[in-house]
Amino acid sequence: MRAPVAVSLLFLIAVPLSYAQDDGASDATPQQFPCENRKEFDQFDFWVGEWDVHVANGTFAGKNKIKKMQAGCALVENWLGASGNPGISLNYFDVSSEEWVQVWSSAGGIQIDIRGGLTEEGMLLEGTINYVGNGTTALFRGLWTLLPDGRVRQFFEQSNDNGETWAPWFEGFYTRTSTELSQSSN
Repeated sequence: MRAPVAVSLLFLIAVPLSYAQDDGASDATPQQFPCENRKEFDQFDFWVGEWDVHVANGTFAGKNKIKKMQAGCALVENWLGASGNPGISLNYFDVSSEEWVQVWSSAGGIQIDIRGGLTEEGMLLEGTINYVGNGTTALFRGLWTLLPDGRVRQFFEQSNDNGETWAPWFEGFYTRTSTELSQSSN
């Protein structure tokens, strides 16, 4: 198991255990919940929400729910594709490398391990994609961009020649669900 994936999995296990041992947050200090007090942990907040996702031609691709969790230390993504194929990711700011990390896994056997940070174009993360079914790995990158109309564009690319060329893998446009829009207007 690669180190970033192992660290991420340990994070998923250890953090809930630490909360289970907490007898209450009534005496909470900034040190107890340090992520809530660091601006780096807010950089990906534009992606938080409940979304309907469509490809460029308007075809419905799926639903995605991104929640900020663990007192602001992580974003958890729950995807449900139009075909019923689910996926999940853990996203967090790694303070030691000063990079955002995404570790993704889907029922279809796709594993993505990417990292990077906020650029002028949006959140750019790079790394690898693994296809469990056939055992192949390729270079992979994703760019999330907040659009002026409030939607988010997610653009993934894959390289099969060690980064010489890149081919589009997925382009989705996120629109807030009508449920979330009605809740935010109240």
